[in-house]
Amino acid sequence: MSKAFVFPGQGAQSIGMGKAFADAYPAAKAVFDEIDAALGQDLSTLIWEGDIAELTLTENAQPALMATSMAAMAALNAEGVEVTDAAFVAGHSLGEYSALCAAGVLSLADTARLLKTRGKAMQEAVPVGVGAMAALLGLDFALAQVVAKEAAEGEVCQAANDNDPGQVVVSGHKAAVERATVLAKEAGAKRAVILPVSAPFHCALMEPAARVMETALNEVTFNTPSVPVVVNVTAEACSDPDKLREHLVAQVTGSVRWRESVLYMGAQGVTEIWEIGAGKALSGMIRRINREITCVAVNDPDGAKAAGE
Repeated sequence: MSKAFVFPGQGAQSIGMGKAFADAYPAAKAVFDEIDAALGQDLSTLIWEGDIAELTLTENAQPALMATSMAAMAALNAEGVEVTDAAFVAGHSLGEYSALCAAGVLSLADTARLLKTRGKAMQEAVPVGVGAMAALLGLDFALAQVVAKEAAEGEVCQAANDNDPGQVVVSGHKAAVERATVLAKEAGAKRAVILPVSAPFHCALMEPAARVMETALNEVTFNTPSVPVVVNVTAEACSDPDKLREHLVAQVTGSVRWRESVLYMGAQGVTEIWEIGAGKALSGMIRRINREITCVAVNDPDGAKAAGE
């Protein structure tokens, strides 16, 4: 049986996430301590006892979700599970950074600092209220691309996340995204919902953030991954450190090709995917993409213990 480890992206955050791992595993607590030190911020207290609105700020949510994933990974290590037990690692948007950290491409401290920078840069790229994102439910990616193109009318509107066969997220200027929700319903979408996000991620409006990340990523050491990383922007495995760096720059403005990534892993013989970190959102998507793949959620110590048995 071939398995893959995947790591969640923004939207999975909740107050208290990762606390049970930190309480049960000294190595998991050490992950949070190291990230707090790297950021010069008491992020762990915000995650465990803070205000959800503050945690949801992009610059906090991104390193916080990575911290929780890496704490879960530390718990798995303590239970005798190594990243090399997987054939592939992958992550959804910011989760790709967690995947790279898990595979030894990036150090934990560098990953935390990069995500803090990424969150700030993405937030500052577009003034609040200028951009928006919307989930189109019941449309496939090809049709969502047509809708986005038609809705643009000279503004930016792109299919940003190809999550699963019935869920595509579009991103861009607010008015264009609102037009896309109307056109999507006319094209047969079951629902079209504006998302409660603070910026229009994964579209051309994020170009200023891509330039910031290019500079930041060039200042950090990238190692060869211990496990191939299935990359968001290509939906294929990559083990070249320089290309992995380039893909992270492209990811800021590019589409998250999650559906294709899961199909790719299935085609390579993966029969089991472990979702490592907060929530179970990816497991739901994976089931809708490929029912043959078994999903395992490692989001608490019981999950880590069961996975290690």
